[in-house]
Amino acid sequence: MPEGERAEQLKLVAKQVRRLIVQMIDTARAGHIGGDLSVTDALVTAAFGVLNISPETADDPGRDRLILSKGHCAAALYSVLALRGFFPVDDLETFMKPLSKLNGHPNRLKVKGVEANTGPLGHGLPIGVGSAVASKLSGKNWQTFVFTGDGELQEGSNWEAAMTAAHRKLDNLVVIVDRNRLQQGARTEDTASLDPLPEKWASFGWEVAEIDGNDTAALLKAFTQNRNGKPLAVIANTLKGKGVSFIEDRVEWHHKVPSKEQVELALKELA
Repeated sequence: MPEGERAEQLKLVAKQVRRLIVQMIDTARAGHIGGDLSVTDALVTAAFGVLNISPETADDPGRDRLILSKGHCAAALYSVLALRGFFPVDDLETFMKPLSKLNGHPNRLKVKGVEANTGPLGHGLPIGVGSAVASKLSGKNWQTFVFTGDGELQEGSNWEAAMTAAHRKLDNLVVIVDRNRLQQGARTEDTASLDPLPEKWASFGWEVAEIDGNDTAALLKAFTQNRNGKPLAVIANTLKGKGVSFIEDRVEWHHKVPSKEQVELALKELA
């Protein structure tokens, strides 16, 4: 399939995922809608366009690994996994309900397709480094993709992991930074400045790509680029709340539930 056509198909899947996210958070009356919507395009591109993941290969030791370090954005991950066939889409209606397997943070013991329990920020990349090392040692050379938030990079464990990954030349490891420039209560640069972020990753010995993180064509190109024997950091510049006008780039929507009227408007915009 031509690259452009592939990217367009991924856009359609991303729109479907965004609708599911809005519906899930409406039903649960809880969730992290802003970050869910910003990371959607990157998750969809990885899961549907690049990685060797499927329900049939979920227990295959040689499968690729997708780790959502920003675990509070589980609604986006669950929607992607459901559409990928790991469990019925109807199960999304149980999101965050008592005894549901679809917790507010992903649990690998409960949900097929979840590779790591995440929630403590800065936790996912160290796990990803371990996965990439195991891949090299096993000779199977699977890929590990780790999705982080940008505010999450204020945790030092990320940089310990980054240093180790470069030292071990883990060219089978990709970290995707959801660079929406907002965190729980403020802009990242007002909280603890991260810029110049691409240069920081490069200084740690990583190959770096800085792209529009809401552009599936740009994501496809970055995810499959030559890594020159290094781990790859994709700085995905995104818009928090992407796709819903009244949520986009608004810090208060980090953890906020839309009203019934707002849900209707959001679904109309995502139609």
